[in-house]
Amino acid sequence: MNRTTIALAFAGLLTGVALGFLALHTSGSIDNQVSVSGRPSVGGPFNLIDQNGKHVTDKDYSGHYMLVFFGYTNCPDICPAGLQVMSAALDKLGKRADDIVPIFITLDPTQDTPEKMATYVKAFSPRLVGLTGSESDIAATAKEYRVYYQKVPDDKDPTRYTIDHSAIFYLMGKDGSLVAPIPHTNDVDQLVRALDKALS
Repeated sequence: MNRTTIALAFAGLLTGVALGFLALHTSGSIDNQVSVSGRPSVGGPFNLIDQNGKHVTDKDYSGHYMLVFFGYTNCPDICPAGLQVMSAALDKLGKRADDIVPIFITLDPTQDTPEKMATYVKAFSPRLVGLTGSESDIAATAKEYRVYYQKVPDDKDPTRYTIDHSAIFYLMGKDGSLVAPIPHTNDVDQLVRALDKALS
């Protein structure tokens, strides 16, 4: 089993577990006998740098929903596709999206400087926030969100590498708690429906 397969399996497992917990939380009971409380432990504090070079924390976005997606600017397919879907879905939601801050957090802080993030996120949407930081700060943030990622060296060129990583849209509530994990495989209309349902 290669690393990409492992990453996708991990992402699917995380989504299933999180959705299961959310379903139980929503229903409030199992067979009307066992009460269920709490939410999946996904998301938490972070201390990073935005594309303008400003130090930001999760507190800077308190009072707003956050739609968080992890990846890296040199990602060949999953990341740009996911960001295109995210941006188009928020545009399609219209005014309902005004209270949602879309955030792209790099998993490759060595190459993804604030300047590079600024150029990258601007290509998708002017409202998209790009966050980077130190290796340790990115690792801590990924751990809070239960994000799998691993650097994979290029067999032909040791100076180059890719990053295997899980890919999920995390809709976080105004209090910073997880509202819904949404598969990155959703198309624009599916993401619009998922966001609309979660915000209702």
